[in-house]
Amino acid sequence: MIVPGAAPPRGRFPHFRRAGDLVFVSGTSSRRPDGTFAGAKADAMGVTDLDIRAQTRAVLDNIARLLAAAGGGLSDLVSVTTYLTSMNDFGGYNEVYAEHFDEHGPSRTTVAVHQLPHPHLLIEISAVAHIPRTPVTRISQDKEPRP
Repeated sequence: MIVPGAAPPRGRFPHFRRAGDLVFVSGTSSRRPDGTFAGAKADAMGVTDLDIRAQTRAVLDNIARLLAAAGGGLSDLVSVTTYLTSMNDFGGYNEVYAEHFDEHGPSRTTVAVHQLPHPHLLIEISAVAHIPRTPVTRISQDKEPRP
């Protein structure tokens, strides 16, 4: 599914794909709908200032918006795969990640990659969420037996 208002994919793929109660979120970056990147600045000389904390927050916010379009949220994540362009950024990424999740959160894999689709990107995350298509309802039992 392509989510209106989200940064458009940079290729022919969806923001997420549902398979039953599982929602697979495509690799998501800090890219905004206008094509700029949170946590990335460049001065007139082209010198960049890239902030892993700001990018991580933006990536998780973007994933939260995509999951909301599927009827869920970050608490529905069951698996996260993170791609960092440098393991030197692991500490800052991990710090922000811990603001959202603890040991009861999704399983997680973090790997270093040579590069991402834009030179200002330090991080990309793909994820899997469990969001039931139909709400789970509980059957309540009467406290008194029926006649």
